[in-house]
Amino acid sequence: MSWYRNTVWFVKGLREYTRGGYESASKRFNPADVEVDMAGRSFLVTGANSGIGKATAKEIARRGGTVHLVCRNKERAEVAKEEIVTETGNQNIFLHIVDISNPKEIWKFAEKFRNEHKLNVLINNAGCMVNNRELTEDGLEKNFATNTLGTYIMTTALVPLLEKAADARVRQQVVLTEQWAKAHRNIHFSVMHPGWADTPAVRSAMPDFYERMKNSLRTEAQGADTVLWLAVSAEATKLPSGLFFQDRQPVPTHLPLAYTHSPPEDEEKLMEVLEEFSQKFKSASPGI
Repeated sequence: MSWYRNTVWFVKGLREYTRGGYESASKRFNPADVEVDMAGRSFLVTGANSGIGKATAKEIARRGGTVHLVCRNKERAEVAKEEIVTETGNQNIFLHIVDISNPKEIWKFAEKFRNEHKLNVLINNAGCMVNNRELTEDGLEKNFATNTLGTYIMTTALVPLLEKAADARVRQQVVLTEQWAKAHRNIHFSVMHPGWADTPAVRSAMPDFYERMKNSLRTEAQGADTVLWLAVSAEATKLPSGLFFQDRQPVPTHLPLAYTHSPPEDEEKLMEVLEEFSQKFKSASPGI
């Protein structure tokens, strides 16, 4: 029975993550939620040169926000910036070249950024799906370095700047979001699932899945919709900090019968380990 129930939930969940799931959910969206003027507010989007990151940055730019694009590849990033400026007419688009898998580089960038800019919203979008074991120059596994440690350091380093801002917001991974929401009451933390969208990351990292599902995948803009809503909508901050969202609604962080819950002590240990790692690389960064 448990196998059957899990299979039903998997199929149901997969359908909800496709374009059809988005189109169904969007019938209850209030367009006014994101029809807002973001002039005077500053946003930082990591991994913003393509996919959901670029789509999010572009929609924020359309609304007049100042957008800082944090990207690894300078050539692709400059093309993305030019596209965003051209399509939106917003000149307040700034480019920063940072490798999110390099912790020393993140510390150096964040220190400089804190001294030169203000920040209202941090959108941790950068991530990778490396299928074979690959180590960074610091000897860290690439997925961990990018998806967990890198985004941990980026957020930790910029929290002091966010603490100074009105209506500060962050998007981050599930456990980290829950832990930070408890620790920083002045900042609204949230995390979301974009569904399965037709992005370069999905095409390159999951080629077989992409071939099977390509006609059902969400567009990049559909994948970015909830990120945008969480970043700009007044409705988002009426909900508690630390929640997990899908299609503009809070949803459970665990599937029924999936047995993926972790005990509080494990989550606390994770935060301790990440802090130890982050401080190790902070002390190794020049000028910090």
